[in-house]
Amino acid sequence: MSQLQNGERIHLVDKKGRQYALTLKAGDTYHFSGETIPHDELIGKPDGSIVTLSKGKRFLALRPTFGEYVLKMPRGAQVLYPKDLSLIPMWADVYPGARVFEAGTGSGALTMALLRAVGPTGLVVTYEAREDFGRTALTNIERYMGAVPTLMPFRKNAYEGIDILEDGRPFDRLVLDLPEPWQVVPHAAKVLRSGGIYLSFVPTVPQVMQTVEALERTSVFGMIETFETLLRTWSIQGRSVRPDHRMVAHSGFLTVARKVQEGWWTRPHRTGETEAAVEQDQDEREGEDATA
Repeated sequence: MSQLQNGERIHLVDKKGRQYALTLKAGDTYHFSGETIPHDELIGKPDGSIVTLSKGKRFLALRPTFGEYVLKMPRGAQVLYPKDLSLIPMWADVYPGARVFEAGTGSGALTMALLRAVGPTGLVVTYEAREDFGRTALTNIERYMGAVPTLMPFRKNAYEGIDILEDGRPFDRLVLDLPEPWQVVPHAAKVLRSGGIYLSFVPTVPQVMQTVEALERTSVFGMIETFETLLRTWSIQGRSVRPDHRMVAHSGFLTVARKVQEGWWTRPHRTGETEAAVEQDQDEREGEDATA
């Protein structure tokens, strides 16, 4: 049976699903709205136990999932939502044993997602320019994952360049959560192996436009795709079934590209002639749809 341990981060969950995070410490007491419970009463309880505070308030005591932990952990930089964290390892194709470069570390949420994907035989190299963000991230990572020998954190600015490690092996995957990823694209082209995958996350349309233009300019990135994800939960209570009134809609754009041999992928250039041909083709298709 899995039991809650001293020093462990847990969540108390009320009947409305609201979660409250605390780190168990022998001898301490948890306070909530005038009620208390000693940490010693929580330590040793099975994960998922019902616990009762001093005036009768009841909670579930649970180890948080990764997504729950991310939303409640201390943060310096804004963290990515679980809906994006779940997709990034898939679309970047981060596999066990991969060597991954990441910038910036932020609060550590994306770093943890990558570490979980590369497993014990992989490696994540992460750059963070701000020392305070880096400290917070490492605390968050260690609190949730313990000591991680597959992580190499650096206080560096990826805009200024990316260093290959001493063994000279290029990176298999490159993942960016930065305000100006287009500044890193020329460096990415040098340190990413052929066939490797680039992925970046940005929140706005102007940012994603500049990113895609930078990828096209290098002439070594192809199969460029950009997309966003929207998450809507549903309320199901007997025969009353409807979408919830609130949803996690736009949070940002993911842009993915493959590094390929130079010369295969050329930046598209539209002349007036080709633009007219495209418009004519679109008009013809609309006409066919109207008569179908």
